[in-house]
Amino acid sequence: MKHQRPIRTALPPGRLAARAAVLAARPRFYRAGRLSPLTTLAIRGVAVLLLVGIALGGHWIERSGLRDNTDGAVSFLDIVYFTVITVTTVGYGDIVPVSDAARMFDTFVVTPIRIFVFLIFLGSAYSFMLRQGWERWRMGFIRRELKDHVIVCGYGRSGSAAVSELLERNHPAEHIVVVDTNADRLRLAEELGVATVEGDATHNKVLEIAKVETARTVIVCPGRDDTAVLIILTCRRLSPHAAVAVSIGAIENELLARDAGASIIVNPVSFGGQLLAQCTAGPHVADYVADLVTRNGKVELRERTVRADEVGKSPGDVTGGQIVRVYRGDRAIGIDDPDAQQLHAGDFVIELVEPKR
Repeated sequence: MKHQRPIRTALPPGRLAARAAVLAARPRFYRAGRLSPLTTLAIRGVAVLLLVGIALGGHWIERSGLRDNTDGAVSFLDIVYFTVITVTTVGYGDIVPVSDAARMFDTFVVTPIRIFVFLIFLGSAYSFMLRQGWERWRMGFIRRELKDHVIVCGYGRSGSAAVSELLERNHPAEHIVVVDTNADRLRLAEELGVATVEGDATHNKVLEIAKVETARTVIVCPGRDDTAVLIILTCRRLSPHAAVAVSIGAIENELLARDAGASIIVNPVSFGGQLLAQCTAGPHVADYVADLVTRNGKVELRERTVRADEVGKSPGDVTGGQIVRVYRGDRAIGIDDPDAQQLHAGDFVIELVEPKR
């Protein structure tokens, strides 16, 4: 986007924001319906020990049906050795089952246990080695081909809500890059299919890996205003023409963000207060605003440039959507303004449309 206007807006506390808050409040290993890697590894380890314990108990009960070809006596250590060898391999023949009960136990209990243990080891190797290597290769390939993509700096509540909304609006996941210092958050983002970069977005090298120089939009929501301003300065140094949208918590810091080069300033605190004040005039204002800014709403706000066939027409003569505001240069023009009665080439319009289902 070559033409940007500093504006003040924010996501209202709609349904998507509420859902993101609920997910963020859950324990880490319950997020996105997945367990953390350490928890998964611990569960698999307990499962292996439990299966081996079942086999060990069965062999101990049926120890009279086992024969030690070395010394003829079967001790507890022999049972432990025989169980581990039988579960992990097929045995070496030094200890063998000779009774029918011991043979049936090995056939119908130990053999399935051996298969389950093998699958657990194989799944663990894939999860912690092969998949991570594959993901690193895939993410590297995606990043090399990135152009006109969206970078989200910070995958907290606001960042995850922004990514979810982009995906709801059918934005390609491979054209979204999440930058964060928290590896657990990045894993959650990867489960959505987006590319990730682990590192501090205030550093040039990190944003260069995310290909900020070819990005279309950078969404900055690290959770701290000072960090956000530093990220904006870094973005502007590496990519002067990208649109930079930033979430600012303190009103007095909005001017700093604008001076740093932010194209769009989002202030959830001030906008939320304004929205709450508007709710005193009617109970449906917040719901309507949520409809406007979320994909799941009944109506949707869209920004676009004026098409060639619309030049010279009035906003009321344009078909396809209801134009509610015109932007000409750095000036916002209401549709009742005389200057808006004739659209010009290069104008930006905000229109209300019904989203396609």
